Amino acid sequence: MRRWREADRLPFQRLNADPRVMEFMPGPLDPGASDELIDRIERHFARHGFGLWAAELRQDLSQDLSQDRSFAGFIGLSVPGFVAGFMPAVEIGWRLRADCWGRGLATEGARAVVAHAFTAAGLASLVSFTAPANLRSRRVMEKIGMSHDASGDFDHPLLPAGHPLRRHVLYRIDRDG
Repeated sequence: MRRWREADRLPFQRLNADPRVMEFMPGPLDPGASDELIDRIERHFARHGFGLWAAELRQDLSQDLSQDRSFAGFIGLSVPGFVAGFMPAVEIGWRLRADCWGRGLATEGARAVVAHAFTAAGLASLVSFTAPANLRSRRVMEKIGMSHDASGDFDHPLLPAGHPLRRHVLYRIDRDG
């Protein structure tokens, strides 16, 4: 995991345009929205000292995959930009290319991010959230030691009433267990 590079823009645009990757997001992003997301991520780093790192494959893994690209997506930390009952909080999140799924890469990266959050960043707790049907991400949350906090489940305020992805489940992990 590393900070973003200009060369990441095109593969990130492809990732964000993939309907499989964006299944549990409001929709795919066009190239301009994808580029703006990188810009927001970099502003977040400047403001908070942490953020969503660009994730790239180790050389041995990149040779295994059909696409010969090292950029895999992102894994990292962010402060959610909306008001909810569990705020203030820092979120751990990830988004990887579909051909990277099922290989333990999100779990591996997320474990490293949790360790960084609780040591170098000095955070006391993290949250993560997603639509209830996003079983892949929920499984990663569980593998990294997060627990479902059913009392914190919420309707995402940035999605309109009636939107099929509005309801979200909340997971938590604390530094002290």
